Amino acid sequence: MRPRTIERAFKIERRPHGEKHMEEALPNQKPGPMVESGRVARVSRWMALALRFDDLIQRGEIESYSNLADLGHVTRARITQIMNLLNLAPDLQEALLFLPRIQEGRDPVTLGQLQAIALEPLWHKQRRMWRWQLQERNRLANQGAESAEGGQFVPKSRSQKC
Repeated sequence: MRPRTIERAFKIERRPHGEKHMEEALPNQKPGPMVESGRVARVSRWMALALRFDDLIQRGEIESYSNLADLGHVTRARITQIMNLLNLAPDLQEALLFLPRIQEGRDPVTLGQLQAIALEPLWHKQRRMWRWQLQERNRLANQGAESAEGGQFVPKSRSQKC
């Protein structure tokens, strides 16, 4: 008996937790959805985690932040920092979840910057602090662009005091 060779087109998809799934690619099959370039901002992922963790605790699947920390192999302090994001005004939480993808460089918003905002109990003050953060980020970005174009901005050396 002669060996037979069968040729098929297929695609391999990654699923959550690194699991791989193989499917036959049919000739008339439409291509999958386009994935935006860049990466999701870290604080967007943390905000999603905070919402997920809160849901797990509310449903009783996880008993405490301490259990979350043990399961996630992180400190209780880190879990607390992530869960503090739930103290943000709902519109700020939404803004974090839908931050634009990062094409290159550092994240524009860090967890440390958000902690001071999250610890403010009044939502209108949180919104003011958030707007100030955005304005400051834009100001620094514009200064960086000016220095790249030979503008007026001259960075201070590390030995100079602010």
